[in-house]
Amino acid sequence: MIDVAAVARAMATGVTHPDVQLVQTRFRAGLVETWDVQPGDRVLEIGCGQGDMTAVLAAAVGEHGHVTGVDIADPSYGAPVTLADSAEFLRATPFGERIDMRFGFDVLTETFPDDAFDHVVLSQCSWYFASLDQLRTTLARVRPWAHRLCFAEWDLRPTSHDQLAHLLAVQIQGMIEATGERGDGNVRTPFSSQRLLAVLDETGWHASAPRTIDTTDMHDAAWEIDACHYVVEERLHTVPAPLRDLIQSHVDVLDTLTSDNKALPVYSVTATR
Repeated sequence: MIDVAAVARAMATGVTHPDVQLVQTRFRAGLVETWDVQPGDRVLEIGCGQGDMTAVLAAAVGEHGHVTGVDIADPSYGAPVTLADSAEFLRATPFGERIDMRFGFDVLTETFPDDAFDHVVLSQCSWYFASLDQLRTTLARVRPWAHRLCFAEWDLRPTSHDQLAHLLAVQIQGMIEATGERGDGNVRTPFSSQRLLAVLDETGWHASAPRTIDTTDMHDAAWEIDACHYVVEERLHTVPAPLRDLIQSHVDVLDTLTSDNKALPVYSVTATR
């Protein structure tokens, strides 16, 4: 059983926003339990970011396991806490000795030995990819490195009306990214669980049926709505005029849904090679 409170305290944002961090950590602990990560396992986490999932994975593998977290972003990325600051904080905790975090690391140009890991994890990072083809290439690339893939992402299928704003915020950012200048926001290539399953099949992974993970109390809908408005303000002018009008109409609808918004569900998939 993962000690959620101890893991939350291992995060730098757990000092400044303990209640928010506890919710985020509890969600990730529940997600890891669906993946059956065991003590002593070796895990490669792609898109580790500030280490929210890295810390939970470190708790799951125990003192005899190890987690390697990699992220293509620069260590200075992130605000108000950078990736480097968060990693330094995490390394100083009891989980630090079982964690290696590498930033500016591109799995398409770097490599690991075959069978170096028991699991490769991509958790709520795949929408950051520049294209679905880049994700396809990545999943094929990492397949020799691990026996098992653990994947999670936001589900584009809302289960209640109060999740519609989160969905719209995601779709608006995806449309701007697809038709305007390329950016580096949270959402670059939103795709459905059906697309993910097709890509897994194309790259030789044998996937389980997706499981829906509850996101009650998660704060991500509000964060994504704020991010959407920022992207619209900064980048809508880069989109061709006819599409700009369409996107603005989506924004108009989003602005009518900005009360008591809830996060979309998350789906979880495991796959073997």
